[in-house]
Amino acid sequence: MTNLYIEAAQNLIANCSIETTPNVYDKYGSFSELVPLENSIYVTYLPNENAKKIIRDVPDFPKEGIIFKDITPLLGDPVIFQKTINTLKERYVSMKVDVVVGVEARGFIFASALAYALGVGVVMIRKPGKLPYKIFQETYSLEYGTDTIEVHQDAFRSGQNILVIDDVLATGGTLAATLDLIQKHFDNVKIVEVAFVIELDFLKGREKLKDTPVYSMIHY
Repeated sequence: MTNLYIEAAQNLIANCSIETTPNVYDKYGSFSELVPLENSIYVTYLPNENAKKIIRDVPDFPKEGIIFKDITPLLGDPVIFQKTINTLKERYVSMKVDVVVGVEARGFIFASALAYALGVGVVMIRKPGKLPYKIFQETYSLEYGTDTIEVHQDAFRSGQNILVIDDVLATGGTLAATLDLIQKHFDNVKIVEVAFVIELDFLKGREKLKDTPVYSMIHY
């Protein structure tokens, strides 16, 4: 880049803050030739793109032959985690959500952060023996055996709009059971959508969720 172009660019952006994307920032370094030290540079992470890059594959976990999608690097990156929650907030802020439901266990993380961003409450769907008050149960089939989930009997009020969130949609068994648990025991509530950070499309888990709207940020 010639000195003439550098000078023209510096005059153009004088006293301005710069917002760019990670790819551009990486390509052009720290913009040291262009941006005066007193200027601020904001790197905008695009959640769907950058979250997918930071999620790592862990082979043979929790058992041999499975490639586990590990979201802990996403949770540990404050910028990408915040952008992920903000993206979800932008989607649901106009849907009049009254409560966010988190499915054990990593769903609690996203449910709590999103509920805080939306200014609503959180309900936890838990494994047996974890909830202290009166509960409703739903037992569902696994590939080998069964499992059970529970929710407090006073978790929802009539007329509430419910958003259910979890980290990954795989086979869909737990989420289908979660929907059954809510719909069987709570009258006059509406599940507006089920949201996931990751969806493993090849497992076709959304087919088990039937007519419930499904949104996934990242697809594999």
